[in-house]
Amino acid sequence: MKKSSFFLSVSAAFLALAGSGTAIAGKAEQRPLIGIPTVQQISPLCEATIKKAKAKVTAIEKIALPKAGLDENASKKLYTQLDQLAIILEDTMGGLDLISNVSPDAKVRETAEPCLVKVNAYATELFQNDKLFQRVVASKPSDAIDTKLRQDYLNGFEDTGVSLPKEKQEKMKALTKKLNELQQEFDRNVRDNTEKLSFTADEVKGLPAQYLADAKKDDKGNYLLGFDYPTFNPFMEYADNGDARKRFYTAYTNRGTARNIDILKEAMQLRRELAALFGFNNYADYVTRRRMAGSASAVNKFLGEVQTAVTALEKKEVEELRVLKAETLKTPLADTKLNRWESAYWQQKLKSSRYKLDQNEMRKYFPTDAAIPWALDVSSKLYGVQFKAVTVPVWHKDVQYYDVVDGQTGKRIAGLYLDLFKRDGKYGHAAVWPVRGGSTLIGRTPISALVTNLNRVGLDISEMETLVHEFGHALHGVLSNTRYVRHAGTSVELDFVEAPSQMFEEWARSKESLAGMTKFCKTPCPAVDDELIKRMTAAHNFGRGIRFGRQLVYAGFDMQIHNADATEPMAEWKKIEVASPLGYVDGSNFPGQFGHLMGGYGAGYYGYMWSEVMALDMLSGYKGKLMNPEVGMHYRKTVLSRGGEKRGGELVRDFLGREASNKAFFDEISGQRLQ
Repeated sequence: MKKSSFFLSVSAAFLALAGSGTAIAGKAEQRPLIGIPTVQQISPLCEATIKKAKAKVTAIEKIALPKAGLDENASKKLYTQLDQLAIILEDTMGGLDLISNVSPDAKVRETAEPCLVKVNAYATELFQNDKLFQRVVASKPSDAIDTKLRQDYLNGFEDTGVSLPKEKQEKMKALTKKLNELQQEFDRNVRDNTEKLSFTADEVKGLPAQYLADAKKDDKGNYLLGFDYPTFNPFMEYADNGDARKRFYTAYTNRGTARNIDILKEAMQLRRELAALFGFNNYADYVTRRRMAGSASAVNKFLGEVQTAVTALEKKEVEELRVLKAETLKTPLADTKLNRWESAYWQQKLKSSRYKLDQNEMRKYFPTDAAIPWALDVSSKLYGVQFKAVTVPVWHKDVQYYDVVDGQTGKRIAGLYLDLFKRDGKYGHAAVWPVRGGSTLIGRTPISALVTNLNRVGLDISEMETLVHEFGHALHGVLSNTRYVRHAGTSVELDFVEAPSQMFEEWARSKESLAGMTKFCKTPCPAVDDELIKRMTAAHNFGRGIRFGRQLVYAGFDMQIHNADATEPMAEWKKIEVASPLGYVDGSNFPGQFGHLMGGYGAGYYGYMWSEVMALDMLSGYKGKLMNPEVGMHYRKTVLSRGGEKRGGELVRDFLGREASNKAFFDEISGQRLQ
């Protein structure tokens, strides 16, 4: 799976508008924090939130509606009150959504789920409220920001069925509620899977000594390994036993249990029914019309262009790995096949021999306790902010909290939580929750929570890229400076939202930025020099075909199951994966743990590559000087601070001074980008 996915709620309504905290509209803030409710507090909190929201709705409905429409002052009042309504919901649900995925208490996670479903259902009702809709229709925006806000609300109302007949509205509510319940169950089946696989000493040969020292053992001395990626990824890269790697790979793809395939199948049908309510033949057409792509046909055209550009390179790389395997194992090339569970292993072997670069050896360059302050320091220098550690209540002792302070004014502008290390019951990948959105109207400051499962000792190159990728999302949230909560932070089109995080990955491969790592090492660590950067770049470049080829499989599958004809997810998956150079592994069930498709990226996974078009193009704005603070501040002002006040294409144009270009992206995926 593509590293990281900032968390996007599947809700179709107000919960998609922002995050959490304790601020009250109009009052000065101190330091808003994420609430950490007990099991007993969750249900009453839900009820109180809905009650408060209903009171706000009643007040909005009383705004007079003259025949000539709302004047400018009345329109401004309407927009402000709608934002206050979003804040009421976000103040509870943003934090609870996070806690339901990271709380060490299984009862808290379990109790939070029905609350989330209930408030999501209420949010759907809000966007079916004709009185609210008519007031938005009658409003007259006074500037471009209000014009965008008005259109965003109108889209939300229309997409949730405000204009549908009553029976179709009820159907829409039922479908949305059921989809939210299915998402919760799907995620729970993956997150709460505590299965451990047993491997003998012979099966773990090749794995780093520290990895084995950290692993638990059973009473027979066998190693017990779980499904978190700091455990799974190194095993696939270093374990010499091919049968063991295949067993781990197959179990990993089945960790969502067989039930998740049924859940995905049901979700496909419900989404098809939802799209049909609006006259669409399929769900992909329904959702893509609001994104940068504009239509499912545009997405499919883009994926076709990606396939044309990447296929030759992917096949070439697979063949190089196959040759290496045959030479190493001394088997006839004609009889040697490269299997999917072997790709990471032989890539690591090739990079180690060809580029003298061992992923595990890179951990000494990037100690985890140095990489975190390094990432904060890079962000501070680029964007003119400071991160000040503060002791606050947290949900686990490992969690860190920072005030984000503007370097020029000295004012606290945001809060950032870091939950970095794996534990049972925690969200198993890497993501950022945009817990709370900011609003300049009321002096409301944002909160983001960065969640990963990093190695505690040191990071390899992939984990470094994951860390800065997530920091890119977090910065998009905490540096947001929007008028309305509705536009805060990552409230942009789904096929633009990954662009800031993908662009920031480059800082994990640049000597200019990495040179600052050594000053944060508690014990001396080696410095990154020109020769190492050269080898890191070469090693990164190898595998681009395989990497983007895999993204193409994911995106193609996602679009296929959300068209009008697909009914069996595993049949579609096998058909697509069999046609790829590494083929399908019998017994594997990847779609059953493909959380993106249930968590907001349905008919949207293509957005990772679409966003990367923007990311690689925006990178050109730095002109090779990644630590240039002037460019960093320009990027902060034109992209990060603006959130969703403009569409993605406009944000790119404001930063670069021209329209976006896809040249850098296609150079990257076809192997033509050399550095």
